[in-house]
Amino acid sequence: MNKDIGNKIKVLRQSKGMTLKDLSEQVGLSIGFFSQLERGLTSVAIDCLSKIAEVLGVELAYFFSSPKSKKDMVIKSYEQEVSQIINSNIIYYNLSTRLESSNMLPKLVQVLPHEGREEIEEYRHEGEEFIYVLEGILTLYLDHQKHILYPGDSVHFDSMLEHNWVNNTSMTTKFLVVNTPNFLKTETKDDSTTDIK
Repeated sequence: MNKDIGNKIKVLRQSKGMTLKDLSEQVGLSIGFFSQLERGLTSVAIDCLSKIAEVLGVELAYFFSSPKSKKDMVIKSYEQEVSQIINSNIIYYNLSTRLESSNMLPKLVQVLPHEGREEIEEYRHEGEEFIYVLEGILTLYLDHQKHILYPGDSVHFDSMLEHNWVNNTSMTTKFLVVNTPNFLKTETKDDSTTDIK
């Protein structure tokens, strides 16, 4: 994935007539870093990639390929595919190769700092939800109560309770979320669209 992202950055940069120095100065990262990134020799944090996308004039989703079908049940960490990007600051990763045939929907979620861009509105939907925080601090609104979750904290609740979550810190937050029912399975069966959150 790093090589694909690096190559897309290089192609975009060159198409805009920008040098490594130009991109380095506008994004605030070293020329050496971009040289390694474009050759697939290093990785880039989502918040930095978001800034690069802004400078190059594309959406963050541009750098991620669509999920590929896979027969093997095991997904290695380096094989995780981005499944959805919301508002350029919430990134969902697939954690299963059985997304459209299983009853539960496991995702890895990365959330960039909220920066007060919009009000947080609680919502509800059918099923259950399990959240386990891996990195950073997650603010969870559940049934009109505010909870601060730290790495290692978890919560399991009925999704018909009004809820939502946000990252109010200056660092990226990462957590595991498992939903039932599997909305992708519902979409396939009913041929309808359902928002995943």
